[in-house]
Amino acid sequence: MEAIRRNWARFTDASTCALLNMAQWRHRAQASTREDLEAYLATCERLSRGEFYSAPPLAPVEESAGDLAWSSPHTSGLDANDRASAWLQPCERGWSAPTVLILHALMSVNDIGYRRLATKFNALGWNAAFLHLPFHYGRRPRGYLNGELAVTAHVVRTAEGLRQGVSESRQLMAWLRARGCREFGIFGTSYGAWTGALLSSLEKDFCFIALLQPIADVDHAIWESPASATMRRALRRNGIDAALTRRHAHLTSPLHGKPATSPDRIVMAIGQYDRIAPPDRVEALAGAWGGARVITSPQGHFGYVAARDMFGAVREMIG
Repeated sequence: MEAIRRNWARFTDASTCALLNMAQWRHRAQASTREDLEAYLATCERLSRGEFYSAPPLAPVEESAGDLAWSSPHTSGLDANDRASAWLQPCERGWSAPTVLILHALMSVNDIGYRRLATKFNALGWNAAFLHLPFHYGRRPRGYLNGELAVTAHVVRTAEGLRQGVSESRQLMAWLRARGCREFGIFGTSYGAWTGALLSSLEKDFCFIALLQPIADVDHAIWESPASATMRRALRRNGIDAALTRRHAHLTSPLHGKPATSPDRIVMAIGQYDRIAPPDRVEALAGAWGGARVITSPQGHFGYVAARDMFGAVREMIG
């Protein structure tokens, strides 16, 4: 049985990585030049994490049947993407109930599974908020796949996309606080878990943090992961190496920030056969965060077993 699971995980991950690399191939000509990246890094090096992910009050905001929309505090130059959006699914307790921020995976196809997850949290007395991360869903520019532009060899745009996602999450939390919410949780998957990990180092009122196969090591994600082979070739062709991208780690690496949440309220899920968020990298992040709990599921990076196991772990924490 283990051999079947391992081989299926390898096949699934390899197939999905091939699709991701094909998507990146479309944007190889847009890869950041060394000159552009150095100029961007020089600007960012002067910023603290709080300054980089600044979050001015969310206003004005459009509300319609649980959907929210507002202007992103950081712009990408693509109008569709610069209009932040989210949907809310409240429980019977209303705004005073705690709220879980559900942060989706890269190139997430649809939100059906996330709506089911929101319903499960509602049953536990939690409101759910689902933020559309940059270049996904209603923020997808015409002519592109969902999330296709979020992670490419245009590393300046990739970093600015992370900046948008974290800052907009902070804005949404402030908006919810103004309506009576006092406690939050994070349930993030892959790219969303990366966003959530960064967010957790900036906000203090999380009573749980659940990171499902997070991008824990940015160096590995760019320079070793099978999901970014096309990106690496484009960057190296432009004279960009790991030493250069590492200059942004103080802002975008989960290893360079630590949440105020107690480690016993943090859980990270590992896929036993995952090569995109390898077990040892996630375990290193858990250790750096003071010994967060780690659970292991028999799958690769792509699958559903880890999500089920993660929700079970969260349910134990919040009862």
